[in-house]
Amino acid sequence: AADAAELWETVLTAADTLRRARPTAVNLGWAIDRCLKAAEEATDGGSLSLREALLDTAQRIADEDVAVNQAIGRHGAALLPPNALVIHHCNTGALATVDWGTALGVIRTAHQNGQGIRVLVDETRPRLQGAKLTAWELQQYGVPFEIIADNAAGYFLSQGEVSAVLVGADRVAANGDVANKIGTYMLALAAHDNDVPFYVALPTSTIDLNLPSGRHIPIEERDPAEVLDLSQHGRPIAPKGSRARNPAFDVTPHRLVTGFITEVGVIEPPFAGGLVQALERAKAG
Repeated sequence: AADAAELWETVLTAADTLRRARPTAVNLGWAIDRCLKAAEEATDGGSLSLREALLDTAQRIADEDVAVNQAIGRHGAALLPPNALVIHHCNTGALATVDWGTALGVIRTAHQNGQGIRVLVDETRPRLQGAKLTAWELQQYGVPFEIIADNAAGYFLSQGEVSAVLVGADRVAANGDVANKIGTYMLALAAHDNDVPFYVALPTSTIDLNLPSGRHIPIEERDPAEVLDLSQHGRPIAPKGSRARNPAFDVTPHRLVTGFITEVGVIEPPFAGGLVQALERAKAG
């Protein structure tokens, strides 16, 4: 679009498409709002000015994301004992963020610090982000890991050899309830039952004080074929005519969370006040 007004309409349409693509995650909307604000302020300068504002803002967000995640990594690594064995769910690394990662960034930092960290990687069904993505990233960093079936996590937690569970988050409500990849809730229950610390690593942009609890977080449902066709080659493993339900996320109650690892430090219970203070500290720089 050569005209700024026409370009602005195109940008609004793109923003709406992106926002609807990920209703569970909150910091995608946070980044969209930040880009829209910068673009709106630049509309008087014409379409070129608007484009430059969008690109500059996006680059600034990307650069900040690296710094934020590296800070999360430092705070999280300090929580882990030497030679820790941790369980990690889904993918929270450079492929999911920008160049570093949140929960996987903690692992990466601990490895670089020479802390002797080892990882049990939940395969993370049905999309297998753990087996496909997290395992690949750990391999690149030289971090020792073993892939486990999601339903094997409870066994390893019960054996007394796991030091901590590390996960990311797509949205955290004002009371500390956590929306994250499906399977996180069961992992948190097993960790709680075995007195294993359960840490959530996240940037403060993932905190949503507008929602009082996890009950208000929208949960995405995905294609049932992801459950019925585990071979992912068009050959269903379930009986013909089977139906499936495929929520992409679940909500872990705040009572099961040991602490939130953010770029401004670790938040411990009670979470309501700590989450507010973390956001204030992040805004203050």
